[in-house]
Amino acid sequence: MLDRSFRIVATGFCFAVFGLGGLIILCCVFPLLRLFYPDRAESQRHARGMIHRSFRFFTWLMAVCGTISYEVRHEERLNRSGLLIIANHPSLIDVVLLIALVRQPNCVVKASLRTNIFTRGPVQGAGFVVNTDGAQLVADCIASVRSGDQLIIFPEGTRSVEHNGKPNPMKRGAANIALRGRLAITPVIITVSEPMLGKGQRWYHAPKRKPHFVLSVEEDISTASYRAAEHNTAPTLATRSLAEDLKSFFIKGIQQQCSN
Repeated sequence: MLDRSFRIVATGFCFAVFGLGGLIILCCVFPLLRLFYPDRAESQRHARGMIHRSFRFFTWLMAVCGTISYEVRHEERLNRSGLLIIANHPSLIDVVLLIALVRQPNCVVKASLRTNIFTRGPVQGAGFVVNTDGAQLVADCIASVRSGDQLIIFPEGTRSVEHNGKPNPMKRGAANIALRGRLAITPVIITVSEPMLGKGQRWYHAPKRKPHFVLSVEEDISTASYRAAEHNTAPTLATRSLAEDLKSFFIKGIQQQCSN
């Protein structure tokens, strides 16, 4: 009971640090970056590096405070530029853990994060891709990967209802981006031992035991065979096939990881 109460307090402290850090970045760091680096692309590159280091510190802080523990398997597979990283989404802090691992992160974010006082600084300053409908989103994502970014996408579109159960139906956007851009997929399977910050959970809903996150970076998935199939079928069928295979891949990977 005392351990759980401590983790609730520690989680609140970590969230306060995160919010304060977001305000400092918005009000102080990014204006200085724009001043010293007037070129927009150069400013965004430095901003992403700053966010990476900030999230790496925040991940360390959560672990030191005893809020979570975590391990990363095959992290070396992320030490490349121009990656399309696709992951399942069991917790709110998945994106924090992933951005802490890649040096030039980009990610697809909800449009509402551009107006949130705590998140608009990183989103606008780093030039993260905003989740708008239509061909522009696909084009922006492809351009991001081709420019050398490590683009993170959660194809479920929202957090999983079950922390270690089957993922939500995966939207076809990520599969469409991979096929249209002729890109390989770097999948990351995320599991957590206890439900934390899942769908509908508040920061003070601390689990009974300390959650342990496992992030397993799997081997790249080639999309060449799906692109070849487009010559014989409609592009929408190839996209659907890839999306369904990705869902099966993640379900199998989650089950294997949880059984170990």
